[in-house]
Amino acid sequence: MTWTFTTDLAAYRAAAGPAVAAQPVSNTLLLSVADALERRGLHTFGPESPVFGWWTGPDGVVSGALVCTPPHPLQLGALPGEAVRALADALATEPLLAGLPGINARRPDAEALAAAWGRPTVVAEELRLYRLAGLVAPLPFPAGRARAASEEDVPLLVEWMEAFHTELEIPAGACEALVRDRLSYGGLRLWEDCGVPVSLAAFSRPIGSASRVGPVYTPPGLRGRGYAAGVTHAASGAAYAAGASEVVLFTDLANPTSNGLYLRLGYVPVEDRARIEAA
Repeated sequence: MTWTFTTDLAAYRAAAGPAVAAQPVSNTLLLSVADALERRGLHTFGPESPVFGWWTGPDGVVSGALVCTPPHPLQLGALPGEAVRALADALATEPLLAGLPGINARRPDAEALAAAWGRPTVVAEELRLYRLAGLVAPLPFPAGRARAASEEDVPLLVEWMEAFHTELEIPAGACEALVRDRLSYGGLRLWEDCGVPVSLAAFSRPIGSASRVGPVYTPPGLRGRGYAAGVTHAASGAAYAAGASEVVLFTDLANPTSNGLYLRLGYVPVEDRARIEAA
């Protein structure tokens, strides 16, 4: 039983790819991050080199993985308990894990790793992962309609993406590159009211069987009118149409409005996660 750590994306995908793809819902972040790194380059998320890891069990089979793309936290997917315990030990001994910016994992795993991290920590965000069990139209249906975003929308899309990242206090990265990548496969939807864009929702390129909806953003002055429900419904349907059989999304547990919205659209809870950072 052992963890293997590397900065070699190809080695990671060869060793851990099948195990990660076998659980596309819990491993949604691992799937989309590795795909982005392969298509857009190893420094897509920041100037530092990413770190990859995979867990090999006593039967010699890989059954879990991790990715870290600084300045973003260490991302963990579905892991067996013995892998979490071994990773807790590796936090103090593995050079590639030195200087981690944080940990993003299922809540029990995040708490166990934080306790072993050897430094004061704070829970920066509590998240819930949902999967779409059956798409339901919002009631009441908001005024307006959805449309696919286009090249002409790039300035507005970049502005709203940057505002979304600022509001959540997370690294923004190269928002224009992200917008153009989403446009390349039709992964951005706008909600318009009287012909004016009022809300945005994106969905990730389907990888294997899964696509993740997000971000969803409505400017503060336009909130409370149901636009987010309309555009999320549209993006979720578009993800299915693009080939996904599993559509997922994350919510901030501190936001009861968004959690209630997604339940009404047909999403069901899968697991709770925590993002823990050094205090």
